[in-house]
Amino acid sequence: MNLRERREQEEREHLSPYAVRSANTMGRDCPAEKCTIRTEFQKDRDRITHCKAFRRLMHKTQVFISPEGDHYRTRLTHTLEVAQIARTIARALALNEDLTEAIALGHDLGHTPFGHTGEDALDMLLPGGFRHNEHSVRVTASLNLTREVRDGILHHRTSGTPATLEGWVVKLSDKIAYINHDVDDALRAKLLVHTDLPKAAREILGETSTARIDFLVRDLVAYSTGKNAIALSPEVTGILAQLRTYLFENIYAHQLHQTERKKIQTLLHLLFEHYIKNPARLPEELRHAPDPAQAAVDYIAGMTDRFAMKRFREIYLPMAWEA
Repeated sequence: MNLRERREQEEREHLSPYAVRSANTMGRDCPAEKCTIRTEFQKDRDRITHCKAFRRLMHKTQVFISPEGDHYRTRLTHTLEVAQIARTIARALALNEDLTEAIALGHDLGHTPFGHTGEDALDMLLPGGFRHNEHSVRVTASLNLTREVRDGILHHRTSGTPATLEGWVVKLSDKIAYINHDVDDALRAKLLVHTDLPKAAREILGETSTARIDFLVRDLVAYSTGKNAIALSPEVTGILAQLRTYLFENIYAHQLHQTERKKIQTLLHLLFEHYIKNPARLPEELRHAPDPAQAAVDYIAGMTDRFAMKRFREIYLPMAWEA
């Protein structure tokens, strides 16, 4: 029995009856030889963390556009926080931690530069719309991931319905992470003070980001234990929804944020127009794509914030004359 087979045996013996076993994966679109050391979901995790799209998350906005401070979240730090929360929950519920981690690490691979502002801009440009979860699955096509991981990535948004409990863990961990760290970043940016937060969130969930995350994880584990479902308790679900609504109304809709949104929309619209008219300036693998609009959006969606601004300057701003 090799190391992978031993791990698969441990999963059969110790995981919850509701967990996905690596040996029972629905497989990949292109069958691949199994590793003697890693399970199929461990292989997916490694493929994700070693791909270029994962590294680019380091320079993609979470909420605050190109922040100067070192302590604001980026799309990469958000991803790592989601993975950590999700792993804790999966372990507590005896679910497949490797599958959970792979979904969490890959859930935002297709996110645009400039966060949801960038996503909204590309959504207006692409016929049929643009959704980062769907694009994340497109980005991972070359990685040949298992169907369970791809399903979890595709359905991690609020409206999604994952096929596995591990996917549900990531979906809720994403919400727990972004709501709390967006509050943290907004406090750091002095867009609010702690007493501005809804009273129930402060008094029941906790006075700090750490306390709130701890409370939410404990509530989710307690409410989901022994069930073929993953959820927060009804009372806590309502309080978290209040906090999320507060963020949308007071932080994401902040006047400064809206001003920057208009600049970003203009920047991405002009880049899109440029690449539609000049497909030869796209990367080689996209130049002859059958759908020019999709090719332009694919290229722009993969950009980091700073690379998009660099390309914009090169295309639309005059270069300084040097003797």
